[in-house]
Amino acid sequence: MFFRSLALLAVVTALAGLAGCSAPRLTEFAPSCPRVVILADAADLSRYRASGGRDLTDLVLDGRIVSFKGGCKLEGVDHVRAKLTVDLRLTRGPAGSRVSQISYFVAVREGNQVLDKQTYNLGINFPENQDQMRLTGPEASLIVAVNKDKSAAAYDVLIGFQLSAEELAVNRRRGLR
Repeated sequence: MFFRSLALLAVVTALAGLAGCSAPRLTEFAPSCPRVVILADAADLSRYRASGGRDLTDLVLDGRIVSFKGGCKLEGVDHVRAKLTVDLRLTRGPAGSRVSQISYFVAVREGNQVLDKQTYNLGINFPENQDQMRLTGPEASLIVAVNKDKSAAAYDVLIGFQLSAEELAVNRRRGLR
């Protein structure tokens, strides 16, 4: 009985030691992440045919950035890697075809300065008998510098459609949807 208890104690101690190697210590926290913002002026895309007006019958494509998912991981002692995906809702307009192209961006900003900007071009192919779809873009990976005085929360990650000047003007006139 004594040897069985001793063997059980040795197994529990070994497992506790192994668990301590792979799990964070109780005093460790996940790194903070940059604040992620879907820019209001660039969250919507209304694309009209070039030779038409600006009513519903001229709409080629309507899109909205609806959400994002992601997280952060410490890389070394002085960098945090933020990874995120962007979720979009797209609607084919009456003047649109089943095949289209959109672009959106993910940028890192510190204060008023953009440090990095990545643009993603997505080909869209609406299936037969379907005029709406949800789409998740590829994973964006961004690295920000951190130190004992500046966490990743000092940065903003900005998300928006890559718009023409006219598309941006439409969004600003229309306001939030």
